[in-house]
Amino acid sequence: MESQPTMLPPFETCTYTDFSDPDHAAAFEQALAKMRAQLGRTYPLVIAGEEIALETTFASINPSNLDEVIGHFADGTVEHGEAALQAAWDAFPDWAGRTPEDRAGVLMRAAALMRAERHLFSAAMVLEVGKTWPEADADTAEAIDFLEFYAREGVRWAKPQETTEYPGETNVVRYVPLGAGVAIPPWNFPVAIAAGMATAPIAAGNTMVLKPAEQSPLTSWLVFDLLRRAGLPKGVLNFVTCSDGAVVGGHLVQHPRTRFISFTGSKAVGCWIFEEAGKVRPGQIWLKRVVAEMGGKDAVLVDRDANLEAAADGIVRGAFGFQGQKCSAGSRALIHADVYDEIVPLIVAKARAVTVGSPEVNGQGMGPVIEQEALDRVLRYIDYGKEEGTLLVGGEAAPGNGHFVQATVFGDCAPDSRVASEEIFGPILALVKVADYAAGVSVFNGTEYGLTGAYFGIENIERAKRELFCGNLYINRKCTGALVDVQPFGGFNMSGTDAKAGGREHLLQFLQGKSICERLLI
Repeated sequence: MESQPTMLPPFETCTYTDFSDPDHAAAFEQALAKMRAQLGRTYPLVIAGEEIALETTFASINPSNLDEVIGHFADGTVEHGEAALQAAWDAFPDWAGRTPEDRAGVLMRAAALMRAERHLFSAAMVLEVGKTWPEADADTAEAIDFLEFYAREGVRWAKPQETTEYPGETNVVRYVPLGAGVAIPPWNFPVAIAAGMATAPIAAGNTMVLKPAEQSPLTSWLVFDLLRRAGLPKGVLNFVTCSDGAVVGGHLVQHPRTRFISFTGSKAVGCWIFEEAGKVRPGQIWLKRVVAEMGGKDAVLVDRDANLEAAADGIVRGAFGFQGQKCSAGSRALIHADVYDEIVPLIVAKARAVTVGSPEVNGQGMGPVIEQEALDRVLRYIDYGKEEGTLLVGGEAAPGNGHFVQATVFGDCAPDSRVASEEIFGPILALVKVADYAAGVSVFNGTEYGLTGAYFGIENIERAKRELFCGNLYINRKCTGALVDVQPFGGFNMSGTDAKAGGREHLLQFLQGKSICERLLI
């Protein structure tokens, strides 16, 4: 296959699909039908390019229809994880030795394939994790952006870096890949994050083991298969599923030959990974790199001079997009006392208008939460909210053969109430009345997290930019929906390592600098 030219055109983000257009809606319906026709298949592990079928499998279930099996997936073991890591190391010398343009070419071909099959990837997410059409489309668009952007970044970082001139010597700094690592993506952005986690290290010349979340193995399979169809050599990316992520994932985190770990998920698991990766085990000759994104309790601060209609819209969209199952979800609204009584009815009306049901329906507002454990957790926090605040809308499970729950809003919440201070990962919004802007800042920052946040107002915009502590701050817009290389994504404190996925420094997580000095002989 031919390499991509050295000079790629400037990166541009992928536009979203307008499903109000009948042609686009019809195309998506066709993709849903095509993906539905593939349900129930059995999928193997893939190690060093070899497909490995196992007798022991686990099922991925449609959270909107609990009687529907998405697919059966091989239940990998520690031994399979061991073999996959070895395969990644075996493939590393050749892949690292290729030109950055060769590596970028694979990613660019993968991006082109994903553009052509865009709705199929989105349809898979509708069926496997319950994303609505727009949420799924945005996920796929972000995956395309990651592929295109990291391809370019791999070429850019491979170039010699400038240094200060010194008489009699030639000095250069080059960035070289680390080795073989592990990607542990989440189920909530199963195409975008899986694609980004796999391809950022690969673009930099590393090799990988991809261990998908057990709730979303099909979508990760589609990402893996896309890359091998695009020409990724055998062993550069190895695919290992398992019914209990701690089995294979935990083993690879602790393995002395794992060079780096890329993880998105809960704070508890992220902290465990960080701790275990910090232990130097027999035979280990490096300190492991860890890229971790671990969640948030994100807030929207509404000042007294805010556009209340825009603020209410941003609050509701940020809180209930994908059922609130985003680490960036704005699950707290901190509202200036002068406008609290005026904006609350606007929020309630917009939340009440959010429909709940099968995400296969075009225009559906919310689908299901991912699994029974998530539904139980959300209902438990609804009970807490009824004790701690005033139920304004929702507050119940929704009908259907799935994990459905209403968009729920609680008013008059104390800043330290459970619904206003703990990450729920579901469609619950807590409204907190604050005396003034300064009090709002105090509540906004009064959390162990620091991922995203938003400010609606005019007078205190510059102060908000300085004083609101989070990795992604949005002024007068919702706090979700970061775009690749537009809003590099990553948070502070217990939200993770702030590695800024989709940012121009992200590939440095998977590279090491080599300074080369050559004394000139006369």
